Amino acid sequence: MVDLADIRAVTEGLPRSYEVVVRDRIKFRVGQIVYLAMSRDEKQMGIGFPKEERAAALAAYPEKFLPPSKADERYRWIEVNLAAIDETELRELILDAWAMCVPKKVAAEYFGQ
Repeated sequence: MVDLADIRAVTEGLPRSYEVVVRDRIKFRVGQIVYLAMSRDEKQMGIGFPKEERAAALAAYPEKFLPPSKADERYRWIEVNLAAIDETELRELILDAWAMCVPKKVAAEYFGQ
């Protein structure tokens, strides 16, 4: 199981990313865009995720992914059960969510492209 320390290790050093606390919840942002939000009990995270891939992910991996709340359905967002993913999957999810929020040039420089 991954936890907040693992999440912070991945997000540390991501260009333009920063951590905030909003209504007792830890969130990670690029500018004003939230790309990752922890649940209050820190057992789940909401994360930026392509809308067009959400239904397939929910169907294929119901133990890992949960649908976003009704209020978040219109966004590119999905909920993740942290107990069901490993560090490699966590890193991929975070980097993909972060890359959706930064300018393409920033992401390309970070990934060395």
